[in-house]
Amino acid sequence: MKSDIDALMLERNLDALIVFGNAEHNPPMYYFTGGGHVSGATLIKKRGETPILFCNDMERDEAAKSGLTIRSLNAYPMQELMKQAGNDVSLLGAIRLQRMLTELGIVEGRVGLYGTLEFGSMYYMIGKLQGLMPQLELVGESAMTSIFIRAMETKEASEVERIRAMGRITIDVVRQTQEYLTSRDVRADEVLLKEDGAPLTVGDVHNKIRLWVAEHGAELPSGFIFAAGRDAGVPHSAGTETDLMRLGQTIIFDIYPAERGGGYYYDFTRTWSLGYATPEAQEMYDQVKEIFERTFENFDLNAGFKDYQIMTCEYFESKGHKTQRTENAPLDGYVHSLGHGVGLNIHERPFSNMQVDDTHRLKAGVVITSEPGLYYPEKGMGARVEDTIWVRPDGQMEILAEYPYDFVLPMKKWKGK
Repeated sequence: MKSDIDALMLERNLDALIVFGNAEHNPPMYYFTGGGHVSGATLIKKRGETPILFCNDMERDEAAKSGLTIRSLNAYPMQELMKQAGNDVSLLGAIRLQRMLTELGIVEGRVGLYGTLEFGSMYYMIGKLQGLMPQLELVGESAMTSIFIRAMETKEASEVERIRAMGRITIDVVRQTQEYLTSRDVRADEVLLKEDGAPLTVGDVHNKIRLWVAEHGAELPSGFIFAAGRDAGVPHSAGTETDLMRLGQTIIFDIYPAERGGGYYYDFTRTWSLGYATPEAQEMYDQVKEIFERTFENFDLNAGFKDYQIMTCEYFESKGHKTQRTENAPLDGYVHSLGHGVGLNIHERPFSNMQVDDTHRLKAGVVITSEPGLYYPEKGMGARVEDTIWVRPDGQMEILAEYPYDFVLPMKKWKGK
C-alpha cells in the first residue's frame, strides 16, 4: 500500500525518490497524484516526508487536485537556465533538477529514479545531473522489484472498488459482444453476416469492442485480444482483422481495459465457440475449466502463488499436454503461468511463474488473475478462462465481476446442422 513507501525506502536505504513524466499513463506518478492532466512533471519525495510535485503553471489547477504540495517549474526561468546550459536542453533539465533537489536539502545520499520519459533524453539528463551532484547516488530499480511494484502489491479498499468498477464495465462490454455475435445471420457456409449482409470479420468485432469500451468511459491502453481459429492457439495473438467470423471455431476474448487516463485495470477472458464446438475443442475447454475451478477452490491465504502454477502443470501433464516443466518454451499445450497481480499495471506482483521467490504469496489485499489455458495453433484452436480475484482481509477469495462460463454460444438465427 502507499503507506508502505517510507518503510520500503528505509529497507532499500533510499533517502529520496524522484518520479518523472505525466500524471496519466505513468503508474508511479499516478500512484501519488491520482492522474489528471499534468504533463512533464517532476515529483520528489524525501523519506519520511510528503511528496512535492513540480509542474507548469498552466496545469496548476489540475495538479492541485492531487492534494499534494505544488511548486511551479516557472520558478526556474528557462532563459536563464538555457544560457547557463549553453543551449543544451538536457543539461538545462539537469541544472533545474539540481536546484530543485538542493532547495529540498537533497545534496547527498541515495536517490531512486522512476517514471516515464523518452529514454535517450532521460539517460543524457541523468548523466549530467550525476556530474553536477557527485555526492548523490542515483539508483535505478527493476520494474518487477521496485518500491512501487512492492507497494502496489496490496490494495486499499478504495483501490479494490475501482478495480471492481472496471470489472462491471468489462463484463458489460463482454455481454454486448456476446449478444452482437449470437444475433448475427449466418450464411450457408457458416460465415456470420453484418447488418448489411456483408461477411463479418474479426476486425469488425474489434471496432465494436473499442467503441463499447469508449462509450463506458474506459480505455484499452494495453490493447485486447479477440482471436479466432489458429490465432486462438497463440496466447497473445490479438486476432487477424481480415479473418471471417465462422461457426464452430474457438474464440479467445481477453479484455483488459483501464480507467480513462491510465488508472486501474481489470483483466478477464472467456473462450467461445459459436453455434457448436468440435469434440476435441470441447474436451480441451473442459480441461481448462476444470483446473480453473480446482485452483480457485484451493487458493489459500498466504499460500505461495507459484504452488498453484505447479498444480496446474501437474494437471495438464496428466492429460498429456506439454508444460513449461516438461519442455523448454513449448509452443503448444500449457505455455504460460497461471496468473499475476493487477492494479495500475496490467501485470503486477504477485507473480506465479516458476522463477519467482517465496515472497509472491496470496496475501490479504492482493488482486490477482487466474487464467489457465491450452493452445494448439496447428489444430486451429485454443482455450483460456480468466477472472480477476481479490484476496479479502478475511482470507476469502472473491471474483470481482461474475460472468457465465458458457463455451458454446447458441446462435439466435441459425437452425443448426
